[in-house]
Amino acid sequence: MLIAPALLDALIEHALADAPNECCGVVAVEPGEPPVAAEVHRASNTAASPLRFEVDPRELLRIIDRIEDAGQELGAIYHSHTRTAPYPSQTDVNFAANWPGVEWIIVGLSDMREPDVRSYLIDAGEITDIPIETAVS
Repeated sequence: MLIAPALLDALIEHALADAPNECCGVVAVEPGEPPVAAEVHRASNTAASPLRFEVDPRELLRIIDRIEDAGQELGAIYHSHTRTAPYPSQTDVNFAANWPGVEWIIVGLSDMREPDVRSYLIDAGEITDIPIETAVS
């Protein structure tokens, strides 16, 4: 997925705004090869926790409906790790089993001076690092 710097900044801003709790949301993409990030959709972390995130299924369904109504696709699920490196936890791996083919973007805030953003594909428990490619906005 290609992502404009402004959209990448929006992910970081969301993570910083919700700290010390994890943030969460999704990235809509314009279909194509490669897909291009079109919008960031913030979601509420109903767990309100610095250790995990949960999204109300009704909220997630509303966001996905808006994405599909705009002719876009779900490209990535994002969240933050406020105390650990931006690498998928076992909880992330378990959750990803329900979302094959969707990138997982994690904003690491363990060093608040320099957030670290990473992206992964998680398939059948196997984690693959995906480079974040920025696109001109």
